[in-house]
Amino acid sequence: MKLKRMSALLLCGTMLAGTLAGCSGSSSSAATSDATAATAESTSTDGAVTIKVFSNLTDRTSGQGLIEQTLFDSYMEENPNVTIEVEALDDESYKTKFKAYATGGNMPDLVNIWCSPSFLDEVVAAGTLEPLNADDYADYGFTEGSLDGVTYDGQIYGLPRNTDVLGFYYNKDLFEANGVEVPTTWDELLAAAQVFQDAGISPIAMDGQDKWPLAHFINCMIGTVKGADTYATMVNSVQNSDYSDPAWKDTVTAASEQASLLFQPGFETTDYATAMNLFMNGQSAMFFMGSWEMSMAPDFEVGYFTMPDFDGDGQGVIGAYNGGGYAISSSSAVKEEATALLNYMFQPENWSKLSWENGVCMSAQDFSQYLTGNETDLQNDIINALNTASGITGMTYNDLGDSAYKTLSEDSTAEVLSGMISVDDFFTNLQNG
Repeated sequence: MKLKRMSALLLCGTMLAGTLAGCSGSSSSAATSDATAATAESTSTDGAVTIKVFSNLTDRTSGQGLIEQTLFDSYMEENPNVTIEVEALDDESYKTKFKAYATGGNMPDLVNIWCSPSFLDEVVAAGTLEPLNADDYADYGFTEGSLDGVTYDGQIYGLPRNTDVLGFYYNKDLFEANGVEVPTTWDELLAAAQVFQDAGISPIAMDGQDKWPLAHFINCMIGTVKGADTYATMVNSVQNSDYSDPAWKDTVTAASEQASLLFQPGFETTDYATAMNLFMNGQSAMFFMGSWEMSMAPDFEVGYFTMPDFDGDGQGVIGAYNGGGYAISSSSAVKEEATALLNYMFQPENWSKLSWENGVCMSAQDFSQYLTGNETDLQNDIINALNTASGITGMTYNDLGDSAYKTLSEDSTAEVLSGMISVDDFFTNLQNG
């Protein structure tokens, strides 16, 4: 991964800043139309073709799963000889079965990936994924640096799906009823948490069972301290087992001391769905998660803010990176057809347009031409957070090493925040890993 990734999402946000009002989502170019025709032609054969897809989007009726299924249905309608079969599992089950597929040599044709070293390094080294032709995507509008996480030795092995921004969804009704303003500093976040605790409301719904949200929380805190140096600091820490930067100890210590105030009781055993339901049901005032949940629609008005400034210098960056995506299996018997489907999905008027206009997520492509001027307040909150940020963190520390480091770092983060190990033991674990 390259350091230019740090500016990629900010560039995208800056590019969108002047186009939020009065943009049409209906335009398309002749070049894109030609690409659509070429894709349809390349998959038109005399015989039937079945493309097997392995997805981590289990809900096919809303969110990203709906966008994915909509594109599959449209593709099959345009290409009657093609049948797309989808197997969908939740994230953790998906990763387990992905390994089984890779070991057994019977990987489905089109698969979901995570655009991080912890997932891709070993997969690419094992020859599991088919390299793609970078020239095919020159006109697809991928933002600068967004393909870095899927590039190895000059070859790209997948396409990123989203621009992911990390932060807090908050219940505007509960904030108003309890006289709480959106916090801009760490101390204000703690004060808000105390108000909600005193009112019998869990401050922040946290998915601690999956552990990676806790690592993202820590990484976002460090981002408010290190600013533009965050990504370089994280890379150095992981590659050289060097956690001597004071930002590490300051933030981990603070987070571990305040976890019981900030998060719901038993957060360490609370899964994603349960944490989200606590927020959706009004049992917690906030939910720490990524912008991929922007389509949530509870019975109250939702706002969004990013990690408040920890050290008070106002020089921090927001937590953001390019996360999940898609790749082609190297063992696929229908590589050409699967690649044609992948290319169809990422034509700008497809994934990028549909995901934004349906309020689902921000793509890793320039979607400025699809802004409608009728964005929800929640969409605007997230876009504004990106537009006004001085920079981004880039990929989080738990995903910058190999899979063993990912497990170790996430386990240790969960243990230190739940009080099972000391802060010193946390760093000893990471250094020895």
